[in-house]
Amino acid sequence: MTRALVAAVPALALLLLVHVNAAADPPPPPIYADAVQQAYDILQGASGSDTAPATAALRVLVAGTGPSQPEVIADLRARPPLYDDARNRLAALLKELLEPVRTSDPDLARQRLHDVMSQSRYDALHRPPSPLDRFVQWVQDRIRALLRLLFGSSGGGQQLDWWYYLAGIAVVTAVAFVLFRASRGRFTASVGAGPQGPRPASDYFAEADRLSAAGDRVGAIRALCAGVAATLAGERSWEGSPLTVREIFQRAADYNSLRVLLLPFEAAVYGGRGVDEATYRKAEQVAATYRAKPAQAAA
Repeated sequence: MTRALVAAVPALALLLLVHVNAAADPPPPPIYADAVQQAYDILQGASGSDTAPATAALRVLVAGTGPSQPEVIADLRARPPLYDDARNRLAALLKELLEPVRTSDPDLARQRLHDVMSQSRYDALHRPPSPLDRFVQWVQDRIRALLRLLFGSSGGGQQLDWWYYLAGIAVVTAVAFVLFRASRGRFTASVGAGPQGPRPASDYFAEADRLSAAGDRVGAIRALCAGVAATLAGERSWEGSPLTVREIFQRAADYNSLRVLLLPFEAAVYGGRGVDEATYRKAEQVAATYRAKPAQAAA
């Protein structure tokens, strides 16, 4: 007897645990027609600005029908709720559900329905949501959950939508601001680097002196090359010539001496290397012989 009692105790405890879990489980959502009927019953007698019937009916309707009745959902989320329109729509829906249209040829009706739904304008109904759609829905769900946690669920759907839109606008504004700040320097530099028309060689040499004094030896050696090129091939050589700097320099009788200027220029501009002080001073000495020379006529 004692052994039987000891063996029965775990079984009884397991039975009680299963019963408690079953009792704690939420009831299953109502089926479609029952959800419509329950929502309609809740709205009977509801009027004015009282939102409690609208909230209760909305919960039951969405649980049983999902988002398939957007007009009724919009009526119930309105503030104040549009009770008359919601009741009329639910009544018409109940009539269609309880008295479905019958046909003498179900196969033909089914085939025609299939033909209509196969049209290209309904392709979106058959496609699964894209990764972008799923991401947007996930973000929307997280924002809604956060706002519901912070402010509760009594604010209604419209107020929650306003918070969602405001949060989205704030995020987009922040991203645009960060991108603008990150690209502003490059944009300004690209504008300043655009062609500004023909310039005499003296302008380039003066620019080289200014950039060198500011510590920008890469920009300075570029300006020195531009000044020498303008002296050799004319004022438009730097902006409009199809020749490379090396090809322009090869026109000079002292091309070998110009390599002291050309090679650091190519290493800095094409290779991304820096220009040290000693290298720049040697290049400056080579370019100095072209400062006093008159510029050649442009070809």
